[in-house]
Amino acid sequence: MGWPLLGESIQFFAPNRTWDTPPFIKKRIQRYGSIFRTSFVGMKVIVSTDGDLNYKVFQQEDQFQSWYPESMTRVFGKQNPSVLYGYLHKYLKNMMLHLVGYGGLKKMLSEVETEAVKAIEKWAEQGTTVELKAAIADMIFGLTSRKLISYDMEKSSENLRENYEAFIKGLISIPIPFPGTSFYKCLQGRKKAMRLLKKMLKERRENPNDVNSDFFDFVVEELKQDDTIVTEAIALDMMFMLLFASYETTTLALLVAVKLLTENPKALKELTEEHEKILEMRENPESGITWEEYKSMKFTFEVINESVRLANIVPGIFRKALTDVKFKDYTIPSGWVVMVCPPAVHLDTANYEDPLDFNPWRWENMDFKGTSKTFMAFGGGQRFCVGADFARLQMAVFLHRLVTKYRYR
Repeated sequence: MGWPLLGESIQFFAPNRTWDTPPFIKKRIQRYGSIFRTSFVGMKVIVSTDGDLNYKVFQQEDQFQSWYPESMTRVFGKQNPSVLYGYLHKYLKNMMLHLVGYGGLKKMLSEVETEAVKAIEKWAEQGTTVELKAAIADMIFGLTSRKLISYDMEKSSENLRENYEAFIKGLISIPIPFPGTSFYKCLQGRKKAMRLLKKMLKERRENPNDVNSDFFDFVVEELKQDDTIVTEAIALDMMFMLLFASYETTTLALLVAVKLLTENPKALKELTEEHEKILEMRENPESGITWEEYKSMKFTFEVINESVRLANIVPGIFRKALTDVKFKDYTIPSGWVVMVCPPAVHLDTANYEDPLDFNPWRWENMDFKGTSKTFMAFGGGQRFCVGADFARLQMAVFLHRLVTKYRYR
């Protein structure tokens, strides 16, 4: 369990500079097996790398409640959707599906493509090296912030993305809120972003738009309803969380996909051939992507799935046991935190042959849409990521434009 109070926090928060399972997890799996106990900053934690237990944790919310450490709750907000449960969580999820559900994505397809076209054209005009993570982040944030709050990075006097950068750097860090620490900068980034969102909400409520131009307008309409269960605090935390989730995770996933494709010519060749075939079948090669074309991108989805499996953007997903839970030879005590560890599952040789290899073809006969005991890049159960299809759409459209219109090195 480590030292009193501190536990094994220092080892847990140490950076992992490889594709492999974090050393903290890997060493303890070798010593204790796929389920072990530890302690972080005063919390008693069960770490699970067992597919069966992970699946049980995701599926049974009556036994395992969504939970985050106090430090992360301070950052995300005490009313954000990830810590709410029951009817309220379901209600907010349905609200979010208004934007990123099947119907919303069909309407958004052309805008996603337009944003990708503008971004890559801008990079090509530079004629120099592109710092890809920052460039992709600008592209993703430009689209999501406009769809959510009609925010224009080029016209706004406040740099909202800069606040999110500070927020992200301190999110996975030891929670010491002193000036100069990553966690302190993280809290300051949240404070500035929330100040802007509150200002925008006040302006929208005082001067509502005639038509719903973005998701914020939809939220304002919801707040006007007499029977709504959504409060202003819940609405603001939801907007803050959506901006973060849609921006940072998709940016990293797309960055990893481009890197892996660049290092694997065979996969890049097959991806390019798939997208060139789509162009050949069009009456007008210059017309935009149709929904039918998007749904036909079989190998592209395999590339995306393999990229997010290797990227392991979310190192741990937390739940809290509401009662004593029996599992195999273990008893998980009531009140203890369970940390599901997706990287250990995604990189387990029992689940994937040569797990550190980039091999999109391994998904040819596998279901990559939902969650399973061996694939949980988008979470699972009732809390399966509501924006998973939005992320896939942005990645697929970007890769289509990149491999059919450009060469790069």
